[in-house]
Amino acid sequence: MQKRNTVQSFLRTLIRLVVIVPLLLLLVYPDIGKIGSILLSAVPEGLIIRLLITFVKLVLIFWLGNLLAKTVYILPQWERLILLRLGKSVGARGPGLFFIPPFIFEVANIIDIRISTYEVKATKTLTKDNIPVDVTAAVELEIEDPEKASINVIDFWKTTEWASMEALKSTIGGNELRPLLSETEKIAKALKADIDKVAQDYGVNVRAVRITDVGTPPSLVEELAVIARAERSSKAKKIQADAEVMVAKSLAKASEILASSEGTMQLRQIQALLEMSKEESSTIILYPMDGLKGSEIATSTAAVHSKKK
Repeated sequence: MQKRNTVQSFLRTLIRLVVIVPLLLLLVYPDIGKIGSILLSAVPEGLIIRLLITFVKLVLIFWLGNLLAKTVYILPQWERLILLRLGKSVGARGPGLFFIPPFIFEVANIIDIRISTYEVKATKTLTKDNIPVDVTAAVELEIEDPEKASINVIDFWKTTEWASMEALKSTIGGNELRPLLSETEKIAKALKADIDKVAQDYGVNVRAVRITDVGTPPSLVEELAVIARAERSSKAKKIQADAEVMVAKSLAKASEILASSEGTMQLRQIQALLEMSKEESSTIILYPMDGLKGSEIATSTAAVHSKKK
């Protein structure tokens, strides 16, 4: 709802009073006295003519007062006035106080240039992969050229809204469902460019477009969830396989290094023994690797240990 301009209304009312009251006292009040004298006379000749003259004077006085009052315009900061001179546009005026002379100049329109946001919906629109979706987008606009918005189009908001809806449907039809769900920011930028290209002819600037909702059939959502789980599983397996390949390559390289230097294998064995000794429940038996006696001792000790458990 547009807020009433109380300052402008007060000033116009004051002008009406300043013009109408003195003219009534000067032109109409004497006629009222003459009409009263005619009514009191025995033969009221010329009464009808006098009444018509008085009525015409009243009409002209009120018309003049109203005409002069409407020449005053006070525009707030967010409004612009489109002015015509003999039917031709002479640009926008505002904000502030203006006196618009009558008969030559005419006010074509008063436009609110504040940022406005409206919602655009495309229901049951097929994507590039033939999936029906419901997409909702919020479009943020501002009046960049008030003269174009008033002269070039009858209703710039309605025209821009229809252009936004057409651009939204075209964007949906040119993309598959996956990008609409995962690349909303990229889709919104492309949609903004399409709407802005049309809105420039109407003096409207598209500040931003945001895709707020993409509605898909429930059965399709379940299918997409299954596909997403399968993709995540395959990706995890691939990462695990790559890690095993890297480990195998590292072990092969380590074995080459250990085999190339004398004594490195014994050092690695000692390191392994140190790591094993940190476990409290472990039993370590040292024996020569090629000795049969040591192997028998290790086997018997392991068997006894397992029986105790």
